[in-house]
Amino acid sequence: MKTFITGGAGFIGCNMAARYIQRGDAVTVFDNLSRPRTEHNLTWLQEQAGANKANLSFIQGDVRDAMGLQRAVTEAQPDLIVHLASQVAVTTSVKNPREDFEINALGTFNVLEAARAQARPPAVFFASTNKVYGGMEDIGVVEGESRYRYRDLPKGVSEEQALDFHSPYGCSKGAGDQYVRDYSRIYGIKTVVFRQSCIYGERQFGVEDQGWVAHFVIAACMKRPIHIYGNGKQVRDLLYVGDLINAYDAAWQRLDIASGQVFNVGGGMENTLSIWSEFGPLLAELAGYKIDVTYGDWRPGDQPVFVSDNSKAKRVLGWEPATSVQGGIRKLWDWVAANRSLWNVSRET
Repeated sequence: MKTFITGGAGFIGCNMAARYIQRGDAVTVFDNLSRPRTEHNLTWLQEQAGANKANLSFIQGDVRDAMGLQRAVTEAQPDLIVHLASQVAVTTSVKNPREDFEINALGTFNVLEAARAQARPPAVFFASTNKVYGGMEDIGVVEGESRYRYRDLPKGVSEEQALDFHSPYGCSKGAGDQYVRDYSRIYGIKTVVFRQSCIYGERQFGVEDQGWVAHFVIAACMKRPIHIYGNGKQVRDLLYVGDLINAYDAAWQRLDIASGQVFNVGGGMENTLSIWSEFGPLLAELAGYKIDVTYGDWRPGDQPVFVSDNSKAKRVLGWEPATSVQGGIRKLWDWVAANRSLWNVSRET
């Protein structure tokens, strides 16, 4: 199998590439290395390749460069494109909506066109987001002592929930989401959309604007300030990165029935935490000290609750999460603690 991963030096991409290379697949990593510390992930990935280093190719490129991207795909001749490259922060999209659009919406269109241009078009898997559902103001939410919960959705949000793009980020990712889905209907390209919830794990260099689980773990481990947007009772379902990669693998193995479909993939009801009321004590136990935080206003489009209903993925793909929140966060904490040197330098590198 030959896989082309856009954003392959990022958090999810490098973990995915490492798994594929170690099992003997050929992987092309396409990344512009614009995110801080992606060079560390690329170096780690090259080390992980080991005896299989011939199976790893790296192309420094940008999904906004349509011709450069098409040349790279033509050269790689992949069976599968996994499109992970993205502008990932809601706050950044509000500050610079044009750049957000060009990376997320236009960049995804460029990926699809690069695939369509091939004599044998590869399948395309797209990392979408739960933000395509917007604030879900029409869904009943109940506020408890430490968390919000859905009033009428015992399993969480299914793919039947109406789309309601909110924030430039939600719009740009939502446009990509729908383009990917439609290229299967109109052009017959085998595509799968994964509307991902909160993904976390090793090699995630989370920052305040994105990757909050890793950001909180890193801050606690390095004794840095933590700022909470909202009241800290917001609930998210957490999905460990290895389990996410299992979902992509399951879709590839069942591509004939997965093609053209959209799947919500998250931790599900069994793997939920409120972002500080419940995560704070867990983090304090790992850190060994009481962690003080500051609070600010809610961010645009921030959902009081988001929990994925994974029923469709389980039914169609035979997939469900295998890693508990407690076990996954312990793995992340241990990795951060073992790699403190990565944060003992300028935060911009």
